[in-house]
Amino acid sequence: MTEMAVKSAVRAIEVLNHFNAARTPQSLKTICEALGYPQSSTTVLLKTLTSMGYLNYDRVRRVYFPTMKVTSLGEWIPAALFGRGEVLQIMRDLQYSTNETVVLATTNDIYVQYVAALESSHSIRFHVQEGSMRLMTVSPVGWLLMSVLKDPAVDTLIRRANIAAGKAASAAVTEIHKQVKLARTRGYGYGEHTPFQGGATLCVFLPTLIQGQPVVLACGGVAERMRENKDRYLKQMQKSVAAFSKI
Repeated sequence: MTEMAVKSAVRAIEVLNHFNAARTPQSLKTICEALGYPQSSTTVLLKTLTSMGYLNYDRVRRVYFPTMKVTSLGEWIPAALFGRGEVLQIMRDLQYSTNETVVLATTNDIYVQYVAALESSHSIRFHVQEGSMRLMTVSPVGWLLMSVLKDPAVDTLIRRANIAAGKAASAAVTEIHKQVKLARTRGYGYGEHTPFQGGATLCVFLPTLIQGQPVVLACGGVAERMRENKDRYLKQMQKSVAAFSKI
């Protein structure tokens, strides 16, 4: 390994250890001042950690915060994200009643990030890895998260997501706006054959935030099974939301 590669690895660990000590969202300037790093290389480092899913970037407040992918670095991170655990209990209850894969997701810049996941008990299911990220434009969860934004902000997000995806994988702007508007009107998100061919996802907002970001509770599985049970699943999810609101 080159000296530069070793230095980058050391700095990545030092940045995560800085969060372990600070335990609050940190700006680029704060991190540079605390660790004595030059701003240019620190910007690249933080963007790399964010693209790998280890940091969450809030573009509005311009601050970073660790994701669930770095929980092995300290037990305080799950507590900071989930509080006393009521959200995780709601996930377990929903998984028990539907037997589908249940995930908790939030916004990470132009991506949906799955911060927690429970596997389906069905023999045919879709695996979602905790900490994994997906562009907001290609998922019903992303459409629902975008539904709280004004149309100009949605336009900007779609444009940035298309740049990240590349020309071949770019999403149609008019179709995404249609899906976002539909989610805004319904109050929930639903889609089939996206992000997985043959699968479907149903999702609702939870009345809580994770580090200032909206939180979505979603369940997903085989499209035909999800379609047949959509109304029942939605009622169960709305019941979970109502119960959480009373906590």
